[in-house]
Amino acid sequence: MRRCGFRSAYGESPWHLLLLLCSFALTAYAGVRLLHGDWLGIVLWIVGAAVLHDLVLLPLYAVADRAVSALLPAPASWINHIRVPAFLSGLLLLVWFPLILGEQTRRYERSTGLSADVFLRRWLLISAALFLASALWLALRLWRDRPGAARE
Repeated sequence: MRRCGFRSAYGESPWHLLLLLCSFALTAYAGVRLLHGDWLGIVLWIVGAAVLHDLVLLPLYAVADRAVSALLPAPASWINHIRVPAFLSGLLLLVWFPLILGEQTRRYERSTGLSADVFLRRWLLISAALFLASALWLALRLWRDRPGAARE
């Protein structure tokens, strides 16, 4: 028996389509508000970020991941305990790099009234906390999975 309903045509429920359309509307609204001021600079930044990521950063962290994987023993099940905090730290650096590197601090301070000299320190602390949390999680996993551990 063949169904001819909305779900069979679209693949999901009507609520999914409504939520998707609402998220597009919100994104369009944010884009119009964001591009109202310096639209050329923002478009150049977005295009530049996409090109920089795809042509420079992606090959770099793919090579770094292969190098780390090659240095570890064959079944390195804990490689993700390095990948995840490195990814999150890199993502924070990518988003906040002008302020972390000390660029555009006057513009930030003028717009917000807050000091911009804390970004490098905070990024380093957050990165250290991410790697520490990942190391503690790995230690807990290894302790739980040790050969003499009691099994339920």
